Amino acid sequence: MINEDIKRVCVEKCSGNLKLVTSDIQKDIVSACAIGTTNSIIKDLGDSLFAILVDEACDVSNKEQMTVVIRYVDKLGHVVERLLALVGVAKKNMNISDLFFLVTNVVNVVRGSCKRHDILQEIQLAKIKETLENGELSNGQGLNQNTTLKRGGGGDTRWSSHYRTLVSLEYMFSSILDVLDLIVKDMKLSSDQRHEAHNLLKSLQTFEFAFSLHLMISLLGITNELLQALQRKDQVIVNAMTLLDDISSFCAKHDIEVPSLVDTYVVPGRVRRHVEKRTVLHHFQVELFFQVIDLQLQELNSRFSEANTKLLLCVACLNPSDSFYAFDKEKLIRLSKFYLKEFSEVQYSTKELDNQLETYILDMRSNTHFVNLKGIRDVAEKMVEKGKHALYPLVYKLITLILILPVATATVERAFSAMKILKNRLRNRMSDQFMVDCLIPYVEK
Repeated sequence: MINEDIKRVCVEKCSGNLKLVTSDIQKDIVSACAIGTTNSIIKDLGDSLFAILVDEACDVSNKEQMTVVIRYVDKLGHVVERLLALVGVAKKNMNISDLFFLVTNVVNVVRGSCKRHDILQEIQLAKIKETLENGELSNGQGLNQNTTLKRGGGGDTRWSSHYRTLVSLEYMFSSILDVLDLIVKDMKLSSDQRHEAHNLLKSLQTFEFAFSLHLMISLLGITNELLQALQRKDQVIVNAMTLLDDISSFCAKHDIEVPSLVDTYVVPGRVRRHVEKRTVLHHFQVELFFQVIDLQLQELNSRFSEANTKLLLCVACLNPSDSFYAFDKEKLIRLSKFYLKEFSEVQYSTKELDNQLETYILDMRSNTHFVNLKGIRDVAEKMVEKGKHALYPLVYKLITLILILPVATATVERAFSAMKILKNRLRNRMSDQFMVDCLIPYVEK
C-alpha cells in the first residue's frame, strides 16, 4: 500500500524527471508514506476495542505538541501501541511557581553558552576533588560521577524532569553561585546580563528559595511511592518532617540567613500596610508546606478516584501468578459492570459470564500450557494460541479490555524522542503537517 502511494506521487509530480530533489516532491512522498502507514495501522486495528493515550511536550521551537497513541490487542492476542498523529496545541501555588521560574532562568543563564557550561563543570570537578581529599566524600565505582545542571521538561506534568533539575541544582549549588558571580564581575558582558546574574544570585541566597527547593525535592522524590499507596497520606508528612533540618544545614553550608520562626513574615515587593500580619512559621508551614501537599493530594485523588481504585483491584484478579491465586469470580463479574456497552444485558447475561468464568478457571489451573505465565498479556497470547479465546469469548473480551487500559506511556515518550531528532535547531521552522508526516513512518518503521 505504501509503495503504491509513493509510486502514484512520483508519476503525478515528476513528469518524467525522476531526480526527486524538489522540496514539494519530497514532502509529497513523505506524506504518502504517512498515509500508507496510517492505513496499515487502521487495517490491523479493524473493529477491535482500543484505548487512546495522549501527552504533551514542547518541541525545539517551544511550541506545545500533543501526541496521540492507540492501544489495542491484535488478532494474535498481542498488545499493540501505535502512533496516530502529532499536532500543535496551545503551578497553582505562587511560591512554587516562582521557584520553577527562577530555576529556569538560572539554567538558561548558567548554560547560556558552552564557555559557561565548561566553567561550571570545571568548578564542580575542582570542588569534588577537594572534598575527596578532605575525606568528606567516599570514592568508588558509580560515586561522584560527572554531572551537569539539567533542564526541566516542557510541561508542568513532567515532574520527573523537574525533579532531576532540582536535584542537580542542589548538588551543584555552590558551583552555580560561583559561575553567577563570575558573570557579575565580567566587564566584557552587557550591563543587562550582569544585572540579571546579580538578581539571580541574590534570589538564590534566600531562605525562601532554600525552603521551596527542598520542599519540592522532598515531595517529588516520593511521588512515585504515593502513586502506589494513595491512602498513606501520613507518609508524606512523616518523610517531610526532616525537611527543616535539611534546609538548615543547606543554609549553614552556603551562608544563607535563617529567619526566626516567631518573627513577623515580610512579603517581598508588597506594600506592608495592606498585608495581614503572620509569623515566619505560619508562612512556611501553612502557606507553603501544607498548601503544596494538599495540592498534590488533590491531584492524585482526581487521577485515582474511588471507581478507579475499585477497577484496579478487580483487574488484579486476572493475574495468572501462582496458578491464578488472585482469581475472584465475584470481582470479575463486578469488573464487567464497568463496561456496560460491552457487557449489556441485551447481549449477555451475568449468568453466562458466571458460567464461563467458572469453567475458565478450572481449565486454566489444570492445563499445563497455562502454568508459569507471568502476566495478563501472556494469558491473552496463550489463549489465542490454544484457541481458548473462542471457547471463552466473554472472559477473553474482559482480558482484552484490561490489556488496553493505558497504564504506560513508553510509546508516547518514544514519539517525543523522535520529535527532538526530526525537529532540531537546524530545522526549527518545520511545519506541523510535515513533522506529522515524517514522524508517523519514522516511529512505525
